[in-house]
Amino acid sequence: MEVLDVKQKKTATKMFNNGRKAECGCFLSQRRSLSPDSHPQTHFSFGENQIRTTPSPSFHFPDPIKITLPDGTVKEGKKFQTSPFDVAKEISKCLASNALISRVHGDLWDMSRPREGDCELKLYTFDDDEGRDTFWHSSAHILGEALEQEYGCKLCIGPCTTRGEGFYYDAFYGDLGLNEEHFKKIVSGALKAVKENQHFERIEVTRAQALEMFSENKFKVEMINELLEDKTITVYRCGPLVDLCRGPHIPNTSFVKAFTCLRASSAYWRGNKDRECLHRVYGISYPDSKRLKDYLTRLEEAKKYYHRLLGSQQELFFCHPLSPGSWFFLPHGTLVYNKLVMSPNMYNMQLWETSGHAANYKENMFVFEIEKQEFGLKPMNCPGHCLMFEHRVRSYRELPLRRADFGILHRNEASGALTGLTRDDAHIFCRESQIKDEVRSVLEFINFTYDIFGFTFDLKLSTQLNTRSKDHIGQRSTWVMRQLGKKAEAALAEALNEFGKPWEVNEGDGAFYGPKISECLMPLRGNSSLDFQLPTRFNLSFSAEDEAKRERPVMIHRAVLGSVERMLAILLEHFKGKWPFWLSPRQAIVCPVSEKSQPYALQVQEKIHRAGYHVDVDTTDRKIQKKVREAQLAQYNYILVVGEEEANTGQG
Repeated sequence: MEVLDVKQKKTATKMFNNGRKAECGCFLSQRRSLSPDSHPQTHFSFGENQIRTTPSPSFHFPDPIKITLPDGTVKEGKKFQTSPFDVAKEISKCLASNALISRVHGDLWDMSRPREGDCELKLYTFDDDEGRDTFWHSSAHILGEALEQEYGCKLCIGPCTTRGEGFYYDAFYGDLGLNEEHFKKIVSGALKAVKENQHFERIEVTRAQALEMFSENKFKVEMINELLEDKTITVYRCGPLVDLCRGPHIPNTSFVKAFTCLRASSAYWRGNKDRECLHRVYGISYPDSKRLKDYLTRLEEAKKYYHRLLGSQQELFFCHPLSPGSWFFLPHGTLVYNKLVMSPNMYNMQLWETSGHAANYKENMFVFEIEKQEFGLKPMNCPGHCLMFEHRVRSYRELPLRRADFGILHRNEASGALTGLTRDDAHIFCRESQIKDEVRSVLEFINFTYDIFGFTFDLKLSTQLNTRSKDHIGQRSTWVMRQLGKKAEAALAEALNEFGKPWEVNEGDGAFYGPKISECLMPLRGNSSLDFQLPTRFNLSFSAEDEAKRERPVMIHRAVLGSVERMLAILLEHFKGKWPFWLSPRQAIVCPVSEKSQPYALQVQEKIHRAGYHVDVDTTDRKIQKKVREAQLAQYNYILVVGEEEANTGQG
């Protein structure tokens, strides 16, 4: 019986990596080793100051067992002696060399772990999902060993990326900022472990023993304390590393012939932003170098067709770090929205600080913290459209650049003040010389839209706010802002005159970024406003005819409907519920006179539906007079009555 002193184990734990303290996992003395061909059942029993390795009581008196293979073949074995590896070796040398893991009565089982009774056995290689997952899980332990040996980090979790490709290990490094520059040393340490042919050894321990072994790693201690009291706790030893793990694992490190690190990133312990910040290293491994080479080639090839790259090249969409995880859909990428662009709903507060909304509008925003950074739901679309202009170099030839956005806004306003947050915002980026023509075009477009609904409206030129007002977000001097304001107001007035409808001045009612034209149809209000502020705040520019010269665009804010919800309410009242056919949600209904004509009614419905119209059918058992009356009350534009005669002739 071999005895390992706990104090010696603690000393060994503290001696690795040039005397640095072992901060993760646990190292055991290497006085005990296993030969490649031995597979004894190992139990660790702790005395007051000792760890004992003892053979199973039945080791010298093994009982025979039956092992059934998937094809029905039955192999003879010995209880607590015969392992899946022994069975594989009996079947073929090739299988024994490639089998990575087994399944016993539905549970994955280490190849070197002896069976404890009769069982059904399946063996898996790297070509099987179970084999690959185990291979990459074991590779994560190899990675963890290299990380701990090299940097003295506290290992946290290291799984395979299930049904993905590869694995990762999260660890706490203190002040060390791990990045790709460290990969060479990490890979070198991993390949050293592979070369040493280290066996993965399963060890069962009690809760007290596990807490003692990992006492210097608070992350492992936290996981142990969360386990059920009656839970069997296992650790796996691989070379100098002993890690808390339920397993199972491949037989030894020599199966991993090719290994590399892919990337590094940050992660929070347990995914909680209020917990410790960890570093995550991703890796990939294979049982031969050719597969690794092929994988890396595919990876490089895939980069050429990466969706973000193609989306940017074809101007379908782009992404921006101020709204991580969100896409800015551009006209060609959003056909389902009739070539309107969409922008994200959530942005980092840096965006709102740049735009001036944080200083002037924050109390009306929904603000919250994500990963220790402040974010806000958008109360308006304009700053996002500035990012769309800024995401690549622009030329004067592209101007005017027009972007429309049916977006949902979020405003922390009193409930009685909320009148709808789906807005038809659009923004036009143009040169100063284009202001008059663009504003006139906007007015003509608004007039065209309102004519469709039969609306009339009043026009007001709202002049700029006082540049000393607390609501004004100008960054330039008061004198400069006054001059720009005067130029903007003059351009708007000229556009109004050319438009030809009467208008009036509304002194000092401009937006906080500049003067505007209001198209008033109470309670609906569209607007067209000029903005010299946001292009300055976002440092927007375009190349002029002289390519060495950069010019600042002017931004025109344009809203036709204002709020879609509010517009819908106005239309409902305006039409008194009797929608025009093109806009109606109930364009037609087919009413069969009796049950006999229902099949034909359904045929009529299908035919009209295929033509692109909204059509219903009344299949109730009500009398035809009742059906027609109900359809009239529901404001159907057309009521189609069909009876047996229409069904027989196919004509209505």
